[in-house]
Parts: sequence; structure tokens; C-alpha cells
Amino acid sequence: MGQSTYPPVSSGGSSYSSQPPENASSVLLDGQLVTTGSYSTTISGNGGGAYLYAGGNPATFTIGSTPYTVAAGSVVSVPAIGASTSVTIAGSSYNPPSSWTSSTIASNNWQSVAYGLGTFVAIGGGSSGNNKAAYSTNNGSSWTSATLPSSTYWDSVCFGNGYFVAVAGNGNAISNSAYSTNGTTWTASTMANTTYWASVCYGNGLFVAVAGLNGPSSVANYSSNGTTWSSATLPYNSYWSTITYGNGYFVALSNSTTYAAYSTNGTTWTASTMPSSSSWSSVAYGNGLFLAVQNGGSTVGAYSTNGTSWSATTLPSSPYWQSIAFGGGNFVAISGWFSNSTASLTTTNGTTWTAITLPTSTVWSSVAYGNGYFVAVAGYYGTATTYSAYATSSSVLPVAFGIYEGPSTTY
Repeated sequence: MGQSTYPPVSSGGSSYSSQPPENASSVLLDGQLVTTGSYSTTISGNGGGAYLYAGGNPATFTIGSTPYTVAAGSVVSVPAIGASTSVTIAGSSYNPPSSWTSSTIASNNWQSVAYGLGTFVAIGGGSSGNNKAAYSTNNGSSWTSATLPSSTYWDSVCFGNGYFVAVAGNGNAISNSAYSTNGTTWTASTMANTTYWASVCYGNGLFVAVAGLNGPSSVANYSSNGTTWSSATLPYNSYWSTITYGNGYFVALSNSTTYAAYSTNGTTWTASTMPSSSSWSSVAYGNGLFLAVQNGGSTVGAYSTNGTSWSATTLPSSPYWQSIAFGGGNFVAISGWFSNSTASLTTTNGTTWTAITLPTSTVWSSVAYGNGYFVAVAGYYGTATTYSAYATSSSVLPVAFGIYEGPSTTY
């Protein structure tokens, strides 16, 4: 956690990081990153917009799940911040991770990992189904077991607005979902449709899930709280495999086709097309790019600057690329799917890639970023493992930060 040198206040007045901008009405959060690269908390705004300030060095402010890059000494205005909004401030990372360190997690078919509230959370189930989860509060170096509310085919987990949300459906058409406010205790919820839920993400105040990994579907679901869900329709009846949010767009990709789709609200979707028919397995957003990888055993990748049109890129090797994540200025991709591998890659732009080696040859399944660390878990699709790994991405410090509330009324 970052060192706070001035207590957060809820009324107007001076701030550690700077004087509030002229239109600000109060200081929501204020402090400094000195020895740790990021700081996460929850704040409550009045819904009238806000201003972000970074001093000393640039920083990335993630409000909910939306990242904003703030140059050193500058102020960036952002849309309204409401009650109980999750916030992470991270120093801008220029050095990509160069190596992985192995760690151990409980044996499971781990499917997905996510970060929030200072905690990495992993869920699984694989082809056999179970109720196992795990969490780590020390950046993936050790894990504690947790229990999901039902034994089933848990497939994807994400974090947003104070909630971890998990969906299921890898092996069966089901309506199981779950949510947690801490990553350790879980409550059951029910999707609006019974289908093969493949992937869930958070953005723009909504959790959005897509379906079809093991059975074609045109169904999406959305939720403002991760507890109650509503149905939406995707433009293709397909094997949807992955979804992410960035730059105002939800973006979903299909496995083994050229199908893609985008939405500004998670409810109304528009069809788009990938540059090739590949087994698109994972997509992430950062540095102004959506970047996608596939697990068909080729060097094919794809990028988009707007989430609506795509171009091909070439990866330097062709294992089964299974998952990609962004954080600290870097993308990291890991390989797995049906094949044991130690391959992983890092890039800042989707065109120039650097290989880094995972510590164990196994079926790696998912990677996530938080608090200056990339964390990977293994055990996808019927292969239970105890393998996890973490890698650091160095940050430029110190960073003085401030989040200022705007006026409650706009004119």
C-alpha cells in the first residue's frame, strides 16, 4: 500500500499533491506512492465529475475498471464518480517484467485469475467441476483456499466496483454465478440465461458476460451490481470466448471464427470482424490498444485502436497462447490450453515482443495484473495442477496523487 502523507479529507481545502483545481469542491483522496508502486481503495463522490492529479512522476488512475493516464504535473478530468467506487493509483511502469518466480496454489483445474482490493483471486473447475477458489494478498507468492457457493464448471472471474464476480459454464449450459466483496467469502447468484458462460469483465458501471465457449450462443448478460442479471443479444450465434472493456467499449471475440463484437453500453452490440479465422482466446486493453491472442498454435495475433476494426500482428512463436493481461504499461501473454509450455511474452505496443520464460512447463490458463505484479495460474481443461507464478513490473516513483471532486451541478 502506498504511503499516505496527508489524510484523505471530504471537505475543501489544501492537498498534499497540489491545490485543488479551480472547479473542484473537495479532496476525495490524497497521498504519495514512495516505496510501493500502487495504492487501492474505495471512494465516494457526489456524481458530479472529478479531477485527477499526478505530481513528481506520471501515474495511471483506474476508476472502477477504467484506466486514465495522467502526466506528471497535470490534471485530467473524468466522468462522475459515484458512491463506493474502487480506485487504484499506480506509478507509470516503463520496465517490463523480465522473469517469473514460481509459487504454489491448491491443486485444481484453475481457469481464471483477477485482481482487486489488494487481492488476487483464482477460480476453477475445469472439465470435472468443483467449488474451489483461492486468494492471495501477497501478490501471488502464496495462496489461501476459499469455497465457491456451488460445485460446477467455474470459468471466469473479474473485479469491479468493489465486487469480484465469477461465472460458470465451461462444461455445461448452466446459470451459475457468484459474487464476493473480499475474494474470500462468496454468495451465489443466478444469470438471466442458462448457457455456456465463457468470460466476464467490468466497465462503464456494468459487469458483462458472454456465452458460447463449449456451445454456440448469441447471449450476453449484464449487471450493475454482479448480483442480478439481465439478458442482451450478441450479433452472431457463435462460440464466444473472451470479453474486455477499454476506451469506452466492451469488446468480445469468438473462438475459431472471424467474429467479433463491440458495445458502448453492454446491452446493444455491433458486429465486427477479426483479420483471420483463429481460435481467439483472450483480449486485453492498454496503451490505447486492444490486443488479442489465440490458442490455435500459430503466431497470429490482432490489435485494434478503437475496438471496432482490427489488424493482424505477428507473435514471435506459436505455442497455444491462452491469456493476455495489461498493467504497468505492459501486456503479458502466457501459453497453455491443451499443451504444457513455459512460453510467455511481453510487449508495450503489440508489434515488438520479448520472450520471458515461465518457471514450470505446464498448462497455464490465466494471467492478471495488480499492484505491480503479473500473476499466472495453471490447470486449464481437466489438468489439475498446483502451479502459479508471479512477475514484477518496475514503476517510476515517487508519485504524488490527488483526486478532487467536481461541482455537484453542471451548467
